Amino acid sequence: MSRSRSGSTHRVDTAQPVTFTFDGDSYAGCKGDTLASALMANGVRLLGRSFKYHRPRGILSAGIEEPNALVTILRDGVREPNLPATMVEIFDGMVAESQNRYPSVAIDFGAVNSLLAPLFSAGFYYKTFMGPAIGPLRGTKFWMLCEKFIRRAAGLGRASRHAGSARYEHMNAFCDVLIAGSGPAGLAAAKAAADGGKTVILCETDPLTGGSANWSGEMIDGIPAPAWAAGLTGQLAEMKNVRILRRTTVWGAYDGSTYAAVENVCDHKPAPGPGEPRHRHWTIRTKNAVIATGSHERPLVFPGNDRPGIMLAAAGQRYAIEFGVIPGENVTVFTNNDSAYLAAYRLRQAGIPVAAIIDLRDRIGEDASALANEAGIPLYLGYSVVKTSGRLALKSIEVSPLSPASGAPRKIATDCLLMSGGWTPVINLATQSGGKPVWNETLQVFLIEPETPGRAIAGSANGKMSTVECLGDGDRAGRAASGRRARAKPLALVIDAPELDPSPAPRIETGGKGKSFVDFQLDVTTADIRLAHQEGFRSVEHLKRYTTLGMATDQGKTSNLAGLAIMAETRGLPIPEVGTTRFRPPYAPVSIGALSGERSTEYKPKRFTPLHDWHIGNNAKMFAVGLWYRPETYAQPGETVHQAGIREARAVRKSVGTVDVSTLGKIAVQGPDAGRFLDHVYTNLFSTLPVGKARYGLMLREDGIVLDDGTTWRLGEDDFLMTTTTANAGKVMQHLEYCRDVFWPDLRVNLTSVTDQWAGLAIAGPKSRDVLSRCVSGTRVDNKTLPFMAIVHGKIAGVPVMICRLSFSGERAYEVYCGAGYAERVWEAVLKAGVPDGMVQYGLEALDILRIEKGHVTGAEIDGRTTARDLHLDWMLSKKKPFIGSALMDREGLVS
Repeated sequence: MSRSRSGSTHRVDTAQPVTFTFDGDSYAGCKGDTLASALMANGVRLLGRSFKYHRPRGILSAGIEEPNALVTILRDGVREPNLPATMVEIFDGMVAESQNRYPSVAIDFGAVNSLLAPLFSAGFYYKTFMGPAIGPLRGTKFWMLCEKFIRRAAGLGRASRHAGSARYEHMNAFCDVLIAGSGPAGLAAAKAAADGGKTVILCETDPLTGGSANWSGEMIDGIPAPAWAAGLTGQLAEMKNVRILRRTTVWGAYDGSTYAAVENVCDHKPAPGPGEPRHRHWTIRTKNAVIATGSHERPLVFPGNDRPGIMLAAAGQRYAIEFGVIPGENVTVFTNNDSAYLAAYRLRQAGIPVAAIIDLRDRIGEDASALANEAGIPLYLGYSVVKTSGRLALKSIEVSPLSPASGAPRKIATDCLLMSGGWTPVINLATQSGGKPVWNETLQVFLIEPETPGRAIAGSANGKMSTVECLGDGDRAGRAASGRRARAKPLALVIDAPELDPSPAPRIETGGKGKSFVDFQLDVTTADIRLAHQEGFRSVEHLKRYTTLGMATDQGKTSNLAGLAIMAETRGLPIPEVGTTRFRPPYAPVSIGALSGERSTEYKPKRFTPLHDWHIGNNAKMFAVGLWYRPETYAQPGETVHQAGIREARAVRKSVGTVDVSTLGKIAVQGPDAGRFLDHVYTNLFSTLPVGKARYGLMLREDGIVLDDGTTWRLGEDDFLMTTTTANAGKVMQHLEYCRDVFWPDLRVNLTSVTDQWAGLAIAGPKSRDVLSRCVSGTRVDNKTLPFMAIVHGKIAGVPVMICRLSFSGERAYEVYCGAGYAERVWEAVLKAGVPDGMVQYGLEALDILRIEKGHVTGAEIDGRTTARDLHLDWMLSKKKPFIGSALMDREGLVS
């Protein structure tokens, strides 16, 4: 293949060279190139290997639908796998790798799978590795033997083991009209809506607006289509009510006219600018949406249709016109519709030889015939490609007539076969928002009919396959979204383009030697689909899962309709009766970072206990529990977290230890009806609790699932102090306020969060009472004065404290509360009193060890899925009173 370009274009600046590496070799591209176009310009045809058979694969498309040319980009030690080379913009110093091959893409040991193809038919993982019915490897034992090899082979690309340093942002936007796609229909819709005074957001996946106008080769109003698109974009950019988001893909449609989009901010740059995120996620709320997402060209299904050098016809046209790249030195075209004739004609205009056009139809339209005659391209009408040849790249094809009367078989030397099986409208966003696909027999596609309020579909996504139709349909949709009437006459634009029929002939599959691929990435063949039918997997949902058709990273953008057509033919039914699967978000892969947003701890709120500085100063290893930071261990030199936790827990069991429990939620429940209110929200009684006593309580949600547990102390006749788990403090407070305001507004009760007012420490172990007796004044702490679950008031180091005897560790233990400002003074006094007994301070690791040994419930068990009986706390379910959750806690499915 020639390593030259067909000339400069509006997208690629040949005066600005860019150097990059692919699989360790250095190449030169130009500013504006994608990795695919740059490699094509350098004569690189082989970019990867397929998933199952490791067959050589090249570039199929020029856009987001690419299933073959998946690459990994390496940046700052981080790997980003499974990126379509057609969507990766090159920059100086970029490092890219091919995938799914060993040791290289040209010599791949995994290619032996092609020889074992009979073992890897549809559903092979269900059948092949289940093992024999008898013998030493029967049943699951055989699977366990094979599993590690299967899992090692699974997946495409290799994930990074290193955390990236890139930033991600979340943005919210509001508009009157959101337009997804900036092709001719999208631009026309944006202009019509903006002229109507509406605020408009226009999103475009590519760096350039204009869509097909950038590579159609047409003239619009006497100027080249790219210049027309750039001019209209410039007008829109100057309008204050229009925002244009380039490199932005609208990937999800949700209730309430809410759309999700992700903007690629700096993946095309060597390094981000100051403060720039890598990706910016947009949540866009709009009154009206215009879906102008275009359509994808479909491959044809024939033997050997996956060799490098075989690509979509429109992709070949786009590479030649938009990128100025020659897709082949000797091109052939294979089609079942007129659109590929324009591609062949444009290639001849660019000086690229076209050896032949092979058409499945025996008759074509006048304009298509005129294009072929003007370009001097031989026609093979009523012919099909039955074989392709070439090990790592296409060398030749064999064509055969569909009818013996049409002619004789022929062999044609070619290094590039452009194919077109028709066009599939991109209706994904419309179906995500509730649109129902309806079969259009003429175009052999599913369209969304009818439109619904708040959502319009325009352009080729709506079945309008010419530029004239797309412009008119976009103008109509934009006017409707802005509340304006449709034009009485069509747009006064003159389009210099032939009138081609985009309606494809019905799918015709012919015989021949070699596999006929439907899903290129996952190696799903026509034989796999027929085998699924033979084995009873006949619905589209079962077909998809059994064969994996459409389940790769491209989500079947180029394969779904062909798969449905083959299944329909096999079942003897029309395609609409077989049906189609519905589309779910995301339309295209979205980075996890973009979904999660900013993760820097500098922007995350932090909560510290009053003893935080003391912990830091005494070698505590801090651990984030939600927003709180708590000591995990107080590790000694050379100790691991595990070793420190065991040492601290052992000290508590043998003698005594203390732990900071200030993070427990603390809620003051006060008022004449406080006791009655607690009876309603707890499963057990609290109105009978004596003053000066505490009781363990369990709280359920309305659906009978456990919400939280904790102790509540009765400090006075109308004064209770409720403690909650650290994690659920906010949820419990919200729950209590809701119950009071909605269910029992007549109860005289006041709720106040006092978590930050009280510091708390727990003293646990056989020597805990001895420690307290040394440091507490103003009260005795003997068993008679302070029995289990009793409360006393006293002082430690002159600071007023409340002490309750209760235990989370299973040992004799006490909780001591004091004013938050006196926490460190009380803590140090307790530690000093514990010196004779070898007292230790312990952290979360030891706390968990202690509570697990005793079987105490904690947040890990109260996860929103457990019931009181699951936790063996059914003894706390009162039979004397109703309570929140009592009506549903014994419903079917919760009781075994």
